[in-house]
Amino acid sequence: MAFTDSTGVRQELEIDNALFDVLDRFELDDLSFLNEVDNHYERSELTEASINARAFELPETVEETVMQRDENERLHRAIAMLPAKQRKRLTLYYFSGLTYAQIAEMEGCTIMPVKRSIDAAIENLKKYLS
Repeated sequence: MAFTDSTGVRQELEIDNALFDVLDRFELDDLSFLNEVDNHYERSELTEASINARAFELPETVEETVMQRDENERLHRAIAMLPAKQRKRLTLYYFSGLTYAQIAEMEGCTIMPVKRSIDAAIENLKKYLS
């Protein structure tokens, strides 16, 4: 595993697969949540009326929370079953918010292979989740 610490120095650690899977899942959950929050704030209309309306929304029930958690777990298991390249590109696109062009530049390829790979990943997820 490699990362850049708070001083900007690249650090590398060797960890076992089980720990990597836990950290990877945590990162996916965290990125998903942050992306959802960012999208919410970008698209929300912060008027007095909308703020008041949100104040009176009922919280999720325990059943709804459990169902949502189960769906998230199913999705993460399905993503983990994708081929590595599809999983990486899908994660960068949906959870990190990168564009096809940015992913292609990172990987040194053109946009079309990235798009096809993400489209294939979506189709595979549909199969896994149906």
